[in-house]
Amino acid sequence: MAKYLVQIIVAGAQVTARAFTRAVKQEYTASQQAAKNAGGGRHGARKAQADTVSGMSLQEAKQVLNISDITEHESLLKNYEHLFEVNDKSKGGSLYLQSKVVRAKERIDMELMNMYKTQQEKARKQNPPS
Repeated sequence: MAKYLVQIIVAGAQVTARAFTRAVKQEYTASQQAAKNAGGGRHGARKAQADTVSGMSLQEAKQVLNISDITEHESLLKNYEHLFEVNDKSKGGSLYLQSKVVRAKERIDMELMNMYKTQQEKARKQNPPS
């Protein structure tokens, strides 16, 4: 009886280990693909990290705020402020939607910061300090 119990435990541990290994491989592949889709290199890695941290892709953030170009600061702020106000809970809005609007703005801010850092790195490479 004890022999069968040990065999069942060992078999269960093996199945769990295989499943865990497969999950880790899938997560690694997904993160590599995300970085590749984001453009590769440091900028791509930053973009993938921002997607992970914010829980929202840049594309989704642009859709939430109804903008096509994140560098158009005026329309970005106008849409953000409008959507934030419309979804204010005290005015009968949705806290969930308001938080989505905030997350979208944060995600776009992260992307703008990443673009700025990438430009700074390129400038440093082109004009090294003497």
